[in-house]
Amino acid sequence: MNWTFRIVTSIIGLALVAGAVAAMRPRPLDVEVAEVLRGPLEQKVVDDGRARVRERYTVSAAVAGTLARIELHEGDVVEPGTVLARLLPLASPLLDPLSRKGAEQQLASAIDAFEQAQATVTRALIASDQAKRDLARIDALAKQGAIPSVQLDQASADARMRQAELASAGFAAKVAEHEIGQARAASARFTPGTGKSEQFEITSSVHGQVLHVLHKSEGVVTAGTALLEIGDPQALELVADMLSQDAVRIRPGMVARIVHWGGEGTLTAKVRRVEPAAFTKTSALGVDEQRVNVVLDLDGAPEQWHSLGDGFAVEIEITIWSKPDALQIPTSSLYRNGANWAVFVVANSHARLRAVEPGHRGPLQTEIVNGLKADEVVIIHPGVAIRDGASVLFR
Repeated sequence: MNWTFRIVTSIIGLALVAGAVAAMRPRPLDVEVAEVLRGPLEQKVVDDGRARVRERYTVSAAVAGTLARIELHEGDVVEPGTVLARLLPLASPLLDPLSRKGAEQQLASAIDAFEQAQATVTRALIASDQAKRDLARIDALAKQGAIPSVQLDQASADARMRQAELASAGFAAKVAEHEIGQARAASARFTPGTGKSEQFEITSSVHGQVLHVLHKSEGVVTAGTALLEIGDPQALELVADMLSQDAVRIRPGMVARIVHWGGEGTLTAKVRRVEPAAFTKTSALGVDEQRVNVVLDLDGAPEQWHSLGDGFAVEIEITIWSKPDALQIPTSSLYRNGANWAVFVVANSHARLRAVEPGHRGPLQTEIVNGLKADEVVIIHPGVAIRDGASVLFR
């Protein structure tokens, strides 16, 4: 009985000690893990933008007078020579020396603008012809396999860009030439015996649509008053005001995706120009930011984006870096360890602290330059309880 009691007591004591030791032993921490993988990775700059007509022509009153009510509406199609507005002479005489001098200066300015526009057309034509020749040469080399296809894509984009610049220069030249005729007609009103009492017709110089009617009602207007805006809604470009820190990494020719534009699918575009000057814009949080306009050209046939119009909102994603086989981990695995970046690697069911060197960052993944190998396992969202050497449990 004595021995039996002692044995039972010893067993109970040992069980209690074992239970206490087990209770005091740290339990493995449940963690979420991810595998270090190689795969395609892109770094993008994403911002809101808007579509706008590439070339818009603001129609202004060439002389002071009484404006008849403008009957045109937004969206109306106009052709060269279409009468846009009519100006009736003022009740007061228009033959004062100051007005005559202003009309002469306006004519001289219109002639200078036309000569400058012609020079721009010449330069654009030369650049377009050179881009076409370069494209033909690169296309022949690409068919022979002498150069990579990316050079052919770049040459094709350059040729399209130069062609668009030539069309834009031609539009500006037509407007400048038309302005000379309008300025001469306005100047003739100040010459005695030229029918100054007749109405003065303002006509369109280009084919397009009325974008905005700026002064619709009848009334007295001064010389230079803006009346209408005309442009071609099919000749659209995109513009996004991006943070200057992002704009410094954007280069002409970079590919962009246009999402959340209201239509079906995704549109593509290429960066044409990053403007050299920034401006200050107040964010929704009231913070002053330095912004830079980035201008892009839409790719593909106009039928794909025909429903876009001047001022329509879009979201623009510009790819500034890409790699087809980047070593990458979830960005949430990284955390600051002093001045360096680190991750917890799972090895033999224990967390091991590892210093790493991150590279480019995608939306959810980050490139790892040094510190990790493919197929290793890292902890996602490491909490404060995770320590080097801690026992972990994952599924």
